Amino acid sequence: MRPLPVRRRALTRAAVFGIAFTVPVALLAYLVRAQVTGVLRLDHQAILAATDVTREHPELRHALLVWQELFQARWLNLAATLVCVWVWRRHGLTTRALWAFLTIMAAWGLQLGAKGLVQRTRPVVEDAVAHAPGSSFPSGHATNTAAVAVTVTLLVWPLLGPRGRIVVPVVATTCVLLTGLDRVMLGVHFPSDVVAGFALGTALAGASYLGYSGWSAVTDERP
Repeated sequence: MRPLPVRRRALTRAAVFGIAFTVPVALLAYLVRAQVTGVLRLDHQAILAATDVTREHPELRHALLVWQELFQARWLNLAATLVCVWVWRRHGLTTRALWAFLTIMAAWGLQLGAKGLVQRTRPVVEDAVAHAPGSSFPSGHATNTAAVAVTVTLLVWPLLGPRGRIVVPVVATTCVLLTGLDRVMLGVHFPSDVVAGFALGTALAGASYLGYSGWSAVTDERP
């Protein structure tokens, strides 16, 4: 085990990181719950413009619906779990794989709790291009994809070469951004829902890693 001061510093860094990313989420939650006119107007204008584009391009709508299904939490988390198992079985990074799996599951559960707390109604769009159940804030797709992207990137980081350390973050970031765009283009989430999801997913994964990496001596990591 690492000395207590080292662990305290790690937990402090984790807390600071988490707070830095969750404060914007809390602020956005307050603004949407208070129905601040400026935020609501921008959200609705963005939804109307985005869904107009989607409605005019049937092939785009089809691609967005396919992306929506592929990045459902059940499929994305299953894929991430398989990566965790591979890292554990193939490379012997046991604690790292366990940390990643638990972080992904915790992020999934916490975003469901946040939805239940805020209880924002989803966008209402005339001639809607898609429908989705549940509350709107934060976007579950955006939160889960951000958390998985950050967690899996950190999970495999010791296994990557110089090229991989460029490719993996770029691919992960692209998937996160496209998922957020997908939610708005389909009219099932406001932009503020997506931004909050990005921040919350990043906060949970990043804070979890900072706490994990500093809590104990990690003997199964590679340099």
